[in-house]
Amino acid sequence: MAEPMSPDYFSCPLCVELLKDPVAIPCGHSFCMDCISGYWNEADYTGIYICPQCRITFTQRPVLRPNATLTKVAEKIKKTGLNLVAQAPLPAANSYAGPADVPCDYCSGKKLKAIKSCLNCLASYCEKHLKPHYESATFKRHKLVDELGNLDRKICPQHQKSLELFCRTDQMCICAICTVSEHKGHDIVSAEAERSEKQKLLGVSQSEIRQKCQQRTKELEELKTAVDSLKSSAQRAMAESKKMFDEMITSIERMRSEVTKLININERAAFGQAEGLMERLEQEIAELQKKETGLKQLYSTDDHIHFLQNFNYLCTPTDDGFVPRVSLNPDFSFGAARKAVAAIKERLEELGQEELLKISKSVNEVPVYTMQNRTRERSSRVRQDIVVDSAVPPEPKTRSEFLKYFCQLRLDPHTAYKELHLSESNRKVIRTRDLQPYSDTPERFDSFAQVLCREALSGGRFYWEIEWSGEFSMGVAYKGISRKGKGSLCLLGYNDKSWSLLCSDTGYSAWHNRVDKAISAPHSPRIGVYLDHKAGVLAFYSIGEGMTLLHRFETAFTEALYPGFGVGTSVKICQLK
Repeated sequence: MAEPMSPDYFSCPLCVELLKDPVAIPCGHSFCMDCISGYWNEADYTGIYICPQCRITFTQRPVLRPNATLTKVAEKIKKTGLNLVAQAPLPAANSYAGPADVPCDYCSGKKLKAIKSCLNCLASYCEKHLKPHYESATFKRHKLVDELGNLDRKICPQHQKSLELFCRTDQMCICAICTVSEHKGHDIVSAEAERSEKQKLLGVSQSEIRQKCQQRTKELEELKTAVDSLKSSAQRAMAESKKMFDEMITSIERMRSEVTKLININERAAFGQAEGLMERLEQEIAELQKKETGLKQLYSTDDHIHFLQNFNYLCTPTDDGFVPRVSLNPDFSFGAARKAVAAIKERLEELGQEELLKISKSVNEVPVYTMQNRTRERSSRVRQDIVVDSAVPPEPKTRSEFLKYFCQLRLDPHTAYKELHLSESNRKVIRTRDLQPYSDTPERFDSFAQVLCREALSGGRFYWEIEWSGEFSMGVAYKGISRKGKGSLCLLGYNDKSWSLLCSDTGYSAWHNRVDKAISAPHSPRIGVYLDHKAGVLAFYSIGEGMTLLHRFETAFTEALYPGFGVGTSVKICQLK
């Protein structure tokens, strides 16, 4: 039985539709007149004409002759409605080339995505038009690569030949004809040889870029940490300022209430006394008026006996000492209270203005960020110079100097071991035997009674003080310190990510990376900690009448540090400002 005729016999290889005005070319393949004409019109500038089907090359543009047989067949198919081409599967919608895709150079109309590009043909092909490269021996030595765009850039614009060489003199790609014309006598090598040399430089550039990327990523993380710390610091400052202002307002309200109460008490006392005197005066006036009425009646009576009998009683002088004479003290006035309150108001306003100026000066004069020229940074790396900034203040010696760098710390409940109870706005921690209702978080220590602070300290100087009882440890750690398990990687001072001072009633010892140093010093219930992150200094002091250095670490800190504690009984972060 004869094989059924393939629909490909009646479809144009370029538009993949039923042949329209079919023409035959010398190699025997047929195309639509418009498809092959448009295809070869694009090749006129090269003078090389290729069959899209078998890739045979013609040095002159072939004359297109209509294929009478195929024309009759195509007309018959149209009349009978037999559409053999419809039997061929249509391309999927997502196989058409989009704006970001490389289109097939041999599709006409709506182009399909190219899946390969030929460096010999300098053309890109979809799956259908790529078949000749796999099936025909003519294309056996052609080099296929993943689809590439802008293949016209691989043609010499002057000689229309492939760019295969590189001129080192002019640093540009050239064709073979260029070597005997514009680039004659120049240092010329193959493109492959030049690529090999430049690829070595590319490796160096990649390494530098990777290093820069890592450095910038590290700087970005540090900046994000600093910004988070700054944001937390601002929020804490606002919250604490609001609290203190609320307390001051409460205090002023209490003072107002006391002054109002004092005035009311004195007012009621004065009014009570005056009301008693007025009542007595009114009573005396009433008696005098009664006597005066009797005298008038006695004076006008005609009865001599009645007159004489009542004369002595009515004419008896009144007792002036019955009610004391009252006069208002001209020196007494509640104006003194008004003046006192006005004086308090004036002093508060003056004090507020002075302190506000101090706050504004301390905030505005301290730079939030410092910028460093990277060019200067690179040159300093090459020369390995050590630059000493003469403007850096000396290290503090007295407690008042240390207090200039005081920072208020808060314990982070997300890191606290479940037997640690936090109180006093997360400034105090007590070791209990009762498990606290903490949620399980990656940051929480699950085997040791330890807790870290929320603040990330980096790039500056910091100072804080601790009150403690029972054995405990205090120190600083990188964020990456382990939190899970019972190994030494989780303990403060027992790894390369932390530094600590172990304190007990019998003495002290300093720890880093499992190396300890015993310290002989009297017991002190208060310890001060000084950190100069930039200089790599971490120092512990016992606080008494003075400050006694217990231990000093000197190293190079590479990350932000988080203060932390290992709690035996209780630890309290002191409020110094």
